[in-house]
Amino acid sequence: MSERTRRGIAVTLVQYALGIAALAWLVTQIDIGNVLDLLGRLDATTVLAVLAISVAGLLARFYTWYVVSRPFGDVRYREAASADLIVKFVNQLLPSRLSGRVAAPFVIRSQTGISYADATATAGVHTGIYAVYYGLVALIGVGFVSGRLPWGLLALVGLSTGLYVAAGGFVLLAGMNLAFLDRVIEGLAALIGRVPRVGAGLADRLRNVMEFTTASTVSFRALTTDPRVWLHYGAGWLGALVLAPGLRVLLLLGGFGSGFEPAVLLPVVLVAAYSVTLLPLTPGGVGVTEATATAVFVALGVPSDVIVPVILIDRVLGTYLPAVAGWYPTLKVDVSSLAPDREA
Repeated sequence: MSERTRRGIAVTLVQYALGIAALAWLVTQIDIGNVLDLLGRLDATTVLAVLAISVAGLLARFYTWYVVSRPFGDVRYREAASADLIVKFVNQLLPSRLSGRVAAPFVIRSQTGISYADATATAGVHTGIYAVYYGLVALIGVGFVSGRLPWGLLALVGLSTGLYVAAGGFVLLAGMNLAFLDRVIEGLAALIGRVPRVGAGLADRLRNVMEFTTASTVSFRALTTDPRVWLHYGAGWLGALVLAPGLRVLLLLGGFGSGFEPAVLLPVVLVAAYSVTLLPLTPGGVGVTEATATAVFVALGVPSDVIVPVILIDRVLGTYLPAVAGWYPTLKVDVSSLAPDREA
């Protein structure tokens, strides 16, 4: 085993340990008996409403993938839904939400059959627009809580929110200018072409990458310059990331005899509190996200015995159950479909 491999395993173990420690901290902040009593008070109407909102939020998230993939072929909504679930499953296995998106082009290709160039553009645009919207909405939440949170917690939430804005802008700009790599690739191809016997073949294969970057850039620009993509994606994103979680948390708070003022700002505060999922602290942000969100709402006056189960339920319904559901379509991925496009 190489030194790099051992170091990678050690880092992963530390990240899992951090997630477990964060969840353990949450448990110490509540009275289990009181939490069980609160859960027992939830009426059937509230439970059904929470479940209905969760399903609606999931369908809205599927729609965001459908919006960015359908311009490249006869993509069905079901295929976009499968791609979303698989990407969600992979995201929970890796330390960062963005690192998990690396697998997205392969997933999209396998589920929809569109070319790698178009699948790469689809994944990149989805990531970029997602991050931009997330960062801008989270900034509203940060503005509301500034001055009301401990400086360390505010700095963490502010940093992660700023990274969302920066990451989204970088992904979109880089995606629209992939062709700048052509000169570098041509130089490498010319150098490799001098290698006896195998150089010419390797150089030709390397030059094929330029066709891929050009095609992907064209597709990327077509998506990002289409106002309808931003509008329809924004509608799905708003439903999945703002309205569904916000309404779910409001209903649960009300069911537990608590609340949040002003209620209209709770969804954007929740977006800001969950922004730490971007930081590569634990796989999928497990533990750290729940702990950070709890700390934010406790600082804003919500009792810990109330907000801890609310956050855990929200995360289970909005993140963990869909990720677990993504395990099944992952098993059905046709590996042969991941072969490079012949035309590329």
